[in-house]
Amino acid sequence: MKRFAIILIAVFLSFAHASHAEEIKVVASIYPLGDVTRQVGKDRVSVLVMLYPGASPHTFEPTPLDMMKIQNSKVFVKVGAGLEFWAEKMMKASSNRNLIIVDAASGLPLIRHVHSHDGAGGSEEKAHQESGDPHVWLDPVLMKTVVDKIKNALSKADPQGEAYYRENAEKYKKDLDALHREIMNRVKSFRVKEYVTFHPAWNYFSKRYGLRVAGVIEESPGREPSPKHIAKIVSEIKRAGSRIIFAEPQFNPKMAEVIAREAGAKVLFLDPIGGANVKGRDTYISLMRYNLSIMEEGMK
Repeated sequence: MKRFAIILIAVFLSFAHASHAEEIKVVASIYPLGDVTRQVGKDRVSVLVMLYPGASPHTFEPTPLDMMKIQNSKVFVKVGAGLEFWAEKMMKASSNRNLIIVDAASGLPLIRHVHSHDGAGGSEEKAHQESGDPHVWLDPVLMKTVVDKIKNALSKADPQGEAYYRENAEKYKKDLDALHREIMNRVKSFRVKEYVTFHPAWNYFSKRYGLRVAGVIEESPGREPSPKHIAKIVSEIKRAGSRIIFAEPQFNPKMAEVIAREAGAKVLFLDPIGGANVKGRDTYISLMRYNLSIMEEGMK
């Protein structure tokens, strides 16, 4: 009887494993969304991240292999608000008509940008373009809404796991609440409340925690600043008294270093993306704590 019971247990465990062997395949455009999806789906999901480590979502170009990732997945989690400019083309090319798409930024209160640059031929005319800032994931409070969107998408793809996803989502939102309180309390001790960044990724973070982006070096990806804009950035650094420029590992820091020398400032690196193999930045929460510690170093 004892031997028979052991056999029954072994059979039960093999069936239990088989029931979870068919993981829900999910593709996330950037690592923070991929990690949050893992926190909600845990062992019922298999998550692939589209962007490779060190890549910028603003300049990313998908490969045929990336197309296959979408083709074989049930859920695609993207930021939206124009960040994944390549996604629409991929959706049209894919024959996966049952793909469930999570648009993280949809329905959130987007910060509107008006980009301006010098007119052609050095004229004083300006060209203006308005767009929504897509960097919503850098606000932990907004990410709670994104968690619910991911939960709903996974539940639609895998109805049997709905209660499981709901439980994980509620627990993770409490973790995000704790992160929000931690950031809020630590930012209170900042001596400097304004700063200059390489590209406009940190507006939601700043708005949430009472900070201000005093200047942005590259207002649009790949558009080098004019001498007039550089002079303005240098003036803002001196006015704010921060003596810090925040660059990012996804962009060449050369221009930030040039401006830092001109302004007598120091370059530190914030990281909006992180990655699975980036020590101390391999989860969304650890990534946000890393960025907070870098800000403390430059602004406290």
